[in-house]
Amino acid sequence: MSCHKNLGILCSQARMNLLAMHFDPILRKWYGIDLPHIKTTNWFIASSCGLVSFMDNDSRSELYVCNPITKRCRQLQESPGLKFPDYSALAISVDRISHDYTVSIVRSKQVPGNFFQWDLSIHIYDSETRMWVTSCTEVLTGWRGGDESVICGGVLYFLIYSAGGCTPETRHGLITYNLSSRSSHGLLIKSFIKVPCPLTCGRLMNLNEKLVMVGGIGKQDRPDIIKGIGIWVLNGRDWQEIARMPHKFFQGFGELDDVFASSGTDNLVYIQSYGAPALLVFDFNQKQWKWSQKCPVTKRFPLQLFSGFCFEPRLEIAP
Repeated sequence: MSCHKNLGILCSQARMNLLAMHFDPILRKWYGIDLPHIKTTNWFIASSCGLVSFMDNDSRSELYVCNPITKRCRQLQESPGLKFPDYSALAISVDRISHDYTVSIVRSKQVPGNFFQWDLSIHIYDSETRMWVTSCTEVLTGWRGGDESVICGGVLYFLIYSAGGCTPETRHGLITYNLSSRSSHGLLIKSFIKVPCPLTCGRLMNLNEKLVMVGGIGKQDRPDIIKGIGIWVLNGRDWQEIARMPHKFFQGFGELDDVFASSGTDNLVYIQSYGAPALLVFDFNQKQWKWSQKCPVTKRFPLQLFSGFCFEPRLEIAP
């Protein structure tokens, strides 16, 4: 049984302590919430159907799967693969019928002495067997992995980033791995999809089993400066632009790279600045932009940071 259809979660890092608030879009209210084992915002976070996975950003060895509503939590065994990677991307997918779940970690590490080559590995955890499997190891040339991935419709998607020598239009790409389809050697089948424009702050999300991407639209001559924020849906191998943030809202997010984040669930996308707790919401059904109710958290010092994620609160899903 689920509570309300979805919630937006906002975490505020107040020096050494974590203050977590969640926003209920049905009642349009904010509430305090405890996040087990999480003490700062310096964690990788992914969610699916009531479960939230957390991985620490320091050692990358602490990994938990939790239900924030029931407070039940499980620590997973350490994943195999590259130690101390330069980049890691975490994703989780829950089967709504069996309640089994899959956790994926994409690790990327620069080949020593070679700026253009990066070791990449994909590790998959199955809650039914409680085991990790390394599904892919390869060397990327001219590209590196990052920290953005999602599982949607049985496919693992993650963004890759240019390691140099490409045009602004090809600074980013999307790699897909079909988790249910493997080659004769047992490896995942991979494909490459271009992104629709020079992209910054790109985020991937699963909205009702559709892959949605939110990102800043970079200028052709200065891709690190954004001229707007767009939302796209992947149809096959083509991107369809669903919306572009109106200028009156965009002014509140600044124009430089890496100044905003986004997340989503069901039919809502939340966009927020790292420097403020306000949430701008885009409703896919109504095709409308609006600010959420003002968050009761206030900024206490200039460098205070805010980050957020979404999850669907459910009582019957256990880690």
